[in-house]
Parts: sequence; C-alpha cells; structure tokens
Amino acid sequence: MRARWLIVLVTAAVLVGTPVAIGARPVAASNVSAVELARLMQGSAGLAWSGYVETSGTLQVPDSDSFVNLAQLLGENNRLRVWWRSAEDWRVDRIRSTGETDLFRQGQRSVRWVFESERATVSRVSEIRLPDASDLLPPTLARALLQGVRDEELSRLPTRRLAGIAAPGVRLVPADAAAALAHIDLWADPQSGLPLRVELYGSVDQRPVLSSTLREVSLETPDATTTEFFPHPGTEVVFEESVDVAAAANAYAPFDLPSSLAGLMSRSGENPGAVGIYGRGPTTLIALPLRGQVAGPLRQRLRDSAAAEETSVGTLAPVGPVGLLVTPRNRGGSFLVAGTVTSATLQRAAAELLAQS
Repeated sequence: MRARWLIVLVTAAVLVGTPVAIGARPVAASNVSAVELARLMQGSAGLAWSGYVETSGTLQVPDSDSFVNLAQLLGENNRLRVWWRSAEDWRVDRIRSTGETDLFRQGQRSVRWVFESERATVSRVSEIRLPDASDLLPPTLARALLQGVRDEELSRLPTRRLAGIAAPGVRLVPADAAAALAHIDLWADPQSGLPLRVELYGSVDQRPVLSSTLREVSLETPDATTTEFFPHPGTEVVFEESVDVAAAANAYAPFDLPSSLAGLMSRSGENPGAVGIYGRGPTTLIALPLRGQVAGPLRQRLRDSAAAEETSVGTLAPVGPVGLLVTPRNRGGSFLVAGTVTSATLQRAAAELLAQS
C-alpha cells in the first residue's frame, strides 16, 4: 500500500511540475527586428487557428444596461475558447462558473447564445459596433493596436515562452499627443506572426490595465462544424436588426459626423455616418449619438464615479487610460465621446460635436 501511494505522489508531482518546468525552460533570443515582428503580426489576419485565451482587465467601465457586456470584458477576468477559421467564420465561447456565452460569426450573420437563458440572438453583422469577446483575442487586438503604427514607435522586447512557443516581443509607444496609453507590449509566434499576448499600460500603471494571452494554440484549421450554430431543443431564437446601441445608432440616427474630430482623422479613412471612430492604433476615439433613455442612465453612472467631473461640455469620467464623456442634451440629442485619449481631447471633441449639432 505504501508503495502504491508513493507512485501516486510521484506521478502527481510530475504532472504538476511538468508545465512549470516547460515554462521555466530557457528561451532562445530572437534576431527578428521590432519592425519585422510588427509586420508579421499585421499580416496574420488570414491565419486559421484555435486555442484557449485568458484576458484580465481592471477598467471599471460603467455597467449600464447598454454597456454591461463591455464592462465585463474590460473589467473582469475572462476565459475564452476559440475556433477561428477566418474573419467571417469563427466561434468564441466565454466560459464562466455559471455557464457560458457563445458568439458565432457566419458571413454577414452573428449569433449570441446564452447558456443560462437558452436564448440565441441572431443579428446582422455591423462594421460599427461595441467591442465584443472577439476583439479581445490576442490576434485581433494586436492587429487593431498596430493599425497605422510608425516604425519609430516600435522597439524590441525579450522573448517569452507562450503556449509552448518562444515568442519575441515588441513595445509600441504611441507618439500621438492625444494618446492616453503609455505603451503596449506584444508577443508573437515568429514563424506565423500570430500574436500570442498583448498588454496595455496607462501612464501610471506598473501592471497592465488589460491583457490577453493565448495559453494553448493550434494553427490547424478548425473543422467547419465547430463554428456553426445548432440550436438545442428548447432554445429560444430571436432576431434583432442591430447587435448593440452603436450599431443601431449608426443605422438609424439622423447624424453625419465630420471626417476628423479633435484633430484625429476618421480611422477608416472614409467619412463616418452617425457613429464616428477616429485615430489610429491604440489612440482611438468614438463619437456615438445616444437616445435619452440610454444617455440618462449612463450619465448617472458616470456621476456615481469618484473620478467624475462636470465640465462645460458634459459629464466626464476617466477610467484609467480610457475616458468617457456624455454631453448635455440639446436639439440634436446627447453624445457619448469615449476612447483611449486624454481628457482634454475628449472635451475638445465634445465641444466640436455640440457646436455643429
């Protein structure tokens, strides 16, 4: 009996110690330059992959009804299981102790399935929407942050072992005066360019305010059936025209926003519609018209924040390197102006919107 327990203990020690030993193995240095590595990551959009992602956020975004999912994504720890066949064919499961919420993308259709309620919501895909779990994956997040990057903003970081891969790293220090993020650290597979970890830092932060890491990864193309949604018996399937308040505003609000705001150009390079997204890479500003029933509760949640400030152009609440401002209601309604920009930039943007609405 004693020998049997000794075998069990030794086996358990091996099983527990092996991952630690693997992670502790020396990591060979990489000669890839910061610019080359950034280009590899930018060019990884066509890769198929699957894996297990962990995200961690400390950004306490007000969790009003219209923004509750965003608050959970940016202010909590999340475990995500991912099957990614292409940018228009993927599945992301957010796993929680009480169940899970699954997102499916099939062409121009998206499905959000909630385990607890057994409810599936089918919507048209909108280019303008609030961030969801797919935007926090290391590959998609890294490519968004590297959009419009300049070579002089990049420098190399030491190699780290991530998902069993010796991954070289790069640091991005935004040169924009409007930037509220101090730097972004990224690591990637040097062969495929697939980003494996992303960390975002504010100017006073010793630890990342948001991180996303691939703990396990496979570069084999997932089977097509893994990304298809098959409703279970008893599942309630509903259809909604817009996936969230940003998509609805862009489709229906009677606004035509300018091509630049607070000195930042439209991120897409095209004139925005009712919702504008401005800036480049990690310096991003969104201007979103709000209906009264959305603006009122959100304004009150901002006022509940200890950091809230009443300005001449609205209620402002910085959340680390993310700022949110709700303008007063006028004949054109209210605006939410938010992003990873300075408070001065938010107020300038709000003043420009109020002047022309």
